Amino acid sequence: MSTTTAGLLFVAALVIALALVHVPLGDYMYRVYTRTGHSRVERGIYRIIGADPDRGQTWGGYARSVLAFSAISVIFLFVLLLVQDKLPLVPADPGTPMTAALAWNTAVSFVTNTNWQNYAGESTLGHLVQAAGLSVQNFVSAAVGMAVAMAFVRGFARSRAGELGNFWVDLVRGTLRILLPIAGVAAVVLIVGGVVQNFHLHDQVATTLGGATQTLPGGPVAGQEAIKNLGTNGGGFFNANAAHPFENPVAWTNWLEIFLLMVIAFSLPRTFGRMVNSPKHGFAITAVMTVLALISIGLVNLFQLRHHGTVPAAVGAASEGVEQRFGVANSATFAAATTLTSTGAVDSAHDSYTGLGGMMLMFDMQLGEVAPGGVGSGLYGMLILAVITVFVAGLMVGRTPEYLGKKITPREIKLAAGYFLVTPVIVLTGTAAAMALPGQRASMLNSGPHGLSEVLYAFTSAGNNNGSAFGGLTGNTEWFNTALGLAMLFGRFLPMILALALAGALARQGAAPVSEGTLPTHRPQFVGLVVGVTVILVALTFLPALALGPLAEGLH
Repeated sequence: MSTTTAGLLFVAALVIALALVHVPLGDYMYRVYTRTGHSRVERGIYRIIGADPDRGQTWGGYARSVLAFSAISVIFLFVLLLVQDKLPLVPADPGTPMTAALAWNTAVSFVTNTNWQNYAGESTLGHLVQAAGLSVQNFVSAAVGMAVAMAFVRGFARSRAGELGNFWVDLVRGTLRILLPIAGVAAVVLIVGGVVQNFHLHDQVATTLGGATQTLPGGPVAGQEAIKNLGTNGGGFFNANAAHPFENPVAWTNWLEIFLLMVIAFSLPRTFGRMVNSPKHGFAITAVMTVLALISIGLVNLFQLRHHGTVPAAVGAASEGVEQRFGVANSATFAAATTLTSTGAVDSAHDSYTGLGGMMLMFDMQLGEVAPGGVGSGLYGMLILAVITVFVAGLMVGRTPEYLGKKITPREIKLAAGYFLVTPVIVLTGTAAAMALPGQRASMLNSGPHGLSEVLYAFTSAGNNNGSAFGGLTGNTEWFNTALGLAMLFGRFLPMILALALAGALARQGAAPVSEGTLPTHRPQFVGLVVGVTVILVALTFLPALALGPLAEGLH
């Protein structure tokens, strides 16, 4: 079987599996977020945190709850990282202790669902911090994204309402009823596949084939691996991330991990369709995500399998930096999926990708990671692009644009445009600052277009809350830890606030009746229009930077 054929079958199996779970999982999440009853465990949690689960919140109240919870999470994790040497389950040789700048960067990274890592996991952090600090944030940061998505959908579903739900209820339900059960099952399956799950420190010694001894690290890896993919977080227990055999042992676990990082995000449009009482609109959003994802996966595979370079042409593919147990095609699919979903997990070295292959990975993130994007953030990002699309279509025909019975007035389009522009401003400003400062340029391993690509990728990954690294850039400096931490913080919460403000404006509206001039927003024509608007907006924003970096390198 040829590499191309095997790669096609790999992708086809993913598409079939995601299609099979789309309706049942989407319907299950719809029931989770719309039922009024609370379990005994949930009521106990509400009493502990002092929340009234039956009290609705305005968009402002919802946003303040998101920010307060996230701020407390950053402070808690920051302190935990600084005092980890005084905690149990620390490796005998924990390496260099975290500086305040690195602890800040790491705390912000995991709370913002980015999981950018400027440290080597197994040699820097103890098992308690990995489990009680990072893994916990993998759950709750994903639940925060899903909660904001549900609040945003309620903006379309409700009429003349001032409330978008209750953040604390959405947070607790998303964690306990969705993420925990699925991650628990996935962890068991990964253990069966060979992913380690223990509390062994660096005291497991094995004898190599050459007769030497090697220390084998252990840890609660499978549990973190399951939620890092399911919650589109991406932080690896080991420095090599999903390329490490203890995190991703064989080809079928590689497939499973890709499935996990896409399954919730691809099912949420079904939840959206049920909540707005129009499943066909949910299917249209799913179709947009699918078209963009398949185009990206196809192009990344093409650029890696059919590169014109001398060495890749001789061996049949761009195999540098690729784990041979996965192969080029499956690694390219993993890379595309992880950058499309804001996951950031890697099973190959993105810095070793071809110029055009690396460009596609950046472009995936610059799309806003909406195909299907992060859990929750992908859905509300795509719905905002749909709002922008109907506005563009309204300009074409001279009518006030509408989406799901809500008129898109100047107030709504300003909020949507602000949402779209926040991340490019963060990414391009950060990249320009780093390239303008001689001290920061010294952190680049390479010069020329590839050096620019390293910096552009870093700020693209941080600003879009992805977390994957291009490599080659020494990011563990005080300047980069601070700058990338700010990029992650603003890139996560400014768009969230704008999305909630837009949801509040939509919820206060009444439902506009459908007329002959209403643009159908569930047909293939609209799907194609959203795809076109998404790609064109991103191209207009980032093409100059891409032309100076990966595009120049790829066409060289």
